[in-house]
Amino acid sequence: MAAVVAKFTSKSKLFVIALSTQCQQSRSFVSRLAEVGKLEIPRPEAAKYVTGQLFLHRVFGYRGVILFPWQARVYDRDAQNLERPPGSTSYAGQEVKSKTHTYYQVLIDSRDSPYIRAQTEAVTFLGNQENSRSLYAIPGLDYVSHDDIHPYHTTEKRPLVHELFDRFLIPTEEGSVTQFTSRETLRAWQEKNHPWLELSDVHKETTEGIRVTVIPFYMGSRVRALLVYCYDFRNVCVDLES
Repeated sequence: MAAVVAKFTSKSKLFVIALSTQCQQSRSFVSRLAEVGKLEIPRPEAAKYVTGQLFLHRVFGYRGVILFPWQARVYDRDAQNLERPPGSTSYAGQEVKSKTHTYYQVLIDSRDSPYIRAQTEAVTFLGNQENSRSLYAIPGLDYVSHDDIHPYHTTEKRPLVHELFDRFLIPTEEGSVTQFTSRETLRAWQEKNHPWLELSDVHKETTEGIRVTVIPFYMGSRVRALLVYCYDFRNVCVDLES
């Protein structure tokens, strides 16, 4: 098994990953460094990242690739409290105003998934069959804030391990750098699954020193007896930052 630790060099912006592999015979761990790519300068939110952009997650440290963006209403109680005038009362218990912020649908490198301190199956939805009660989860799919993206580039043709990577993206070369663009399968998949992929609201607040991010999702519905009964199911993804 391999554990992942990101290391940066400030001069060349090159980062490497420390891989700790357990030896079954001696039960010891051996570490090695592997070059992954070169960091790029983060973009301001006005200049959104495009499909195929490789990145390192600022908080959780995993490697990923961007599929497409979402515009979300972010309700951040911490930010609202910071904006209040000195000496005024706290906003606790009051309605939090939303601000529009960019989030990205991303794929997570499956080699890093076991070491992420968060739920990596962020998207769950009901089966299409009316008589089915099955729930389906898409492993290694996440939503990432624009501020948590550390972009990088690489010369590798397949820098990410995920079962959907080759189905959704195709490599193109621009000089010595390998870039990735969307296949038609990605556009079709996004259109078909839009109802339960869509990200609309994000809620953030720090509680007892832990930064909590809550993202609700639409999972599907069940309609019975000629629309007499309609059930609306929603899922919630929670990220914790200590």
